[in-house]
Amino acid sequence: MKLYVYEHCPFCIRARMIFGLKKVPFELGVIMEGDAETPTRMVGKKVVPILQKEEGVYMPESMDIVHYVDQLDGAPVITGECNPLIDAWCKENTRAVFNLAIPRFTRADFKELATPAAREAYTQREINAFGNLDTLMANSQIYIDTLVEALGKIEAYLQGRHPVSITDFYLFPILNSLTIVNGFPYTEALRGYLDHISSACNVPLFTDKAL
Repeated sequence: MKLYVYEHCPFCIRARMIFGLKKVPFELGVIMEGDAETPTRMVGKKVVPILQKEEGVYMPESMDIVHYVDQLDGAPVITGECNPLIDAWCKENTRAVFNLAIPRFTRADFKELATPAAREAYTQREINAFGNLDTLMANSQIYIDTLVEALGKIEAYLQGRHPVSITDFYLFPILNSLTIVNGFPYTEALRGYLDHISSACNVPLFTDKAL
């Protein structure tokens, strides 16, 4: 199987997690930003992630990919529903996380941004979605302060060293985006959670690319 992604994309992180958690071998492919033709040829629209199954059939949608890979061995573990507290937290705070992460993603070293044209395409897409990226960078401390307070509301969950569950497939990709922020004030619980899920799912953090 081959999984096509953008390295920075939280939905792609989600799809990558299940392969590491279940120790399923796969090939990782990166689609360049600005390349609409490749994903459209595969699944009819410009999206990632996309899974190419063994038989050559393509599957989009991150959680569909998660459940498909999870069920391959007949013993799925990603079942049930996301913890309601965490689900609500993600919906309330994802924009603040992205206000920090997006301008840094556009400047960081990702394979899908390896050409000037690809980086420009991505940057323009995010300007259209989020507005002036320089302003977001300048306001970083506002978003950091907001998130430090918000993270306190899920401190108890972050402190738990529970088996990876469906809840983590929603929470970890969002919190992982914070690791692109150089100097973010990690609590012991947040750092422990990120390291725990990263190790369990064999998904790298962005700390080596932080800006």
